[in-house]
Amino acid sequence: MTTANRSHLKEILKHLILEPTGFTAEHAAQGLHSIMRGEASESQMGGFLTALKLRGVDGNAQVIAALAKEALDNALIPNIDRSKGGVVADIVGTGGDGWNTFNISTTSSLVAAAAGLCMTKHGSRASSSNCGSADLLESLGFELDYISPGDVGDLLHQYKFCFLFSSTFHPSMRYLAKTRRDLGFPTPFNILGPLMNPCVPDRAVVGVCAKSLGPVMAEALKILGRRNYAVVCGDENLDEISIAGDTHVWHLRESGDIDYYTINPERDFGVPTHPLTEAAGSNLEDNQRILKRLLGNTLQESDIAIRDFVLVNTGFLLYIAGKAQSMKEGAEVARHTIESGKVLELLENFAQATQALKSQELSRRAR
Repeated sequence: MTTANRSHLKEILKHLILEPTGFTAEHAAQGLHSIMRGEASESQMGGFLTALKLRGVDGNAQVIAALAKEALDNALIPNIDRSKGGVVADIVGTGGDGWNTFNISTTSSLVAAAAGLCMTKHGSRASSSNCGSADLLESLGFELDYISPGDVGDLLHQYKFCFLFSSTFHPSMRYLAKTRRDLGFPTPFNILGPLMNPCVPDRAVVGVCAKSLGPVMAEALKILGRRNYAVVCGDENLDEISIAGDTHVWHLRESGDIDYYTINPERDFGVPTHPLTEAAGSNLEDNQRILKRLLGNTLQESDIAIRDFVLVNTGFLLYIAGKAQSMKEGAEVARHTIESGKVLELLENFAQATQALKSQELSRRAR
């Protein structure tokens, strides 16, 4: 549909409120398009998000997929030569599970990259937790604001890792930021993050914060044309693979079929279970110290559960991405990669690379 034929958010909102049975995925996409063009007022955006929530749109895979596609159509897309690095992957969760665990997906991304998997970590600063992925990496010297779309290909080629700051790659979403903060309750946009990686990974593990969202997210991914993705939810409604017990998996195969099964740390990874309370995160400073101990092989007894938490999540990602023949092998590869010191080396080298990008940009601005 051309821009000239698109409806303004005011008309879309009226349709959503007064004729909800006729509200379609295309209407939702048109509403978001209007917002990202800066055409909507704050009251209209607030009404749109509230109405979407009340109409249960976060349980509608077609609408979720349409919103994600619209967001990606307006994103800054990096040019990646996949022939240089092979499969591009991500591991990401929706957040909002209330458990406030350690930064597992961020750490798993680094471990997987050091193990040879090309990782494009799409994320932001904390919203529903004490320490977001960007917060942790910035505290370790990463200059994330200076990674542009033009830098991604070279960084991936050199380091097998790149962080894509959501605010950089989705500048049009800035219109929604204040409204979402002011509303104070989750909307369908809270579950869009894992679908909006501008690199469009070939393989991914996507965590959801409620088991009811599992089949919805898997179906949305299927509609978007993704394949070889796994949607996961810990039995505790955890948006990661649980270290405490079973995790539910909706595995989107190459064929487009969605297989459901459960996995368990002991049975499938050869890793002992731990109570989730032993894998809890705290504040930024504590998480930074834990990560340094983990990657520097100076673990304390209190860090063992977090280390094992990282092993199962990284191991499953390596299995889904085809870097390991089994989940157990994936966990062992993750363990050996951490113990080798390769992850710490990656962390330090990538931080230096982003610092160089910052220096280059500041020098350019000064000229």
